[in-house]
Amino acid sequence: MVRYVHHQLITVAEAAAALAVTVPVVFAVRGVPTPPEDFWQVSAALAVFLALIGLLSCTVGRRGTEKRDFETALPLADPDAVLPTPRESLRRSFTPGFVAYLMVVCLVLALVWEPLVAFAPLLYVPDRVVKGAYAAHWERRHGLVLWRGHVADQPLGDEQSLYSSGRRPVAGPPGRSGLAV
Repeated sequence: MVRYVHHQLITVAEAAAALAVTVPVVFAVRGVPTPPEDFWQVSAALAVFLALIGLLSCTVGRRGTEKRDFETALPLADPDAVLPTPRESLRRSFTPGFVAYLMVVCLVLALVWEPLVAFAPLLYVPDRVVKGAYAAHWERRHGLVLWRGHVADQPLGDEQSLYSSGRRPVAGPPGRSGLAV
């Protein structure tokens, strides 16, 4: 189980890792490409479009959107027993298989077709940053923490949207229960 915000924002790190490999390899093999004249305008428009798609998936209540996942999230049955630390949640969110997939696909397409495809991992960034920022806003507004993953004693299948209190118990002397954010 990972925190939803961590899952969204770690994709930026995964895209950067894939980019750090694909761009130097493609530039070494094919040379530095000369972008078309309107490349930066098209790139900026695409980034804005992808960010808007991410925002719409968070704010419009349609089937299969993040907004629906937030609103239908179930409470964790025993949050103290299953919640990972923030560091552990970030570590679990990073998926080396996804990074390898991005690298292989982008390398093949950039080497065979168009060298600028080496920058394709950046397509994940605007959408995921917007979704992560919106999820953090939603968590703060509701005083909850959203989780993504599987909990054996929860009623749903493999990927579940769950929430827990925004406050976590702090270890203290027996008989005293302090709360910390």
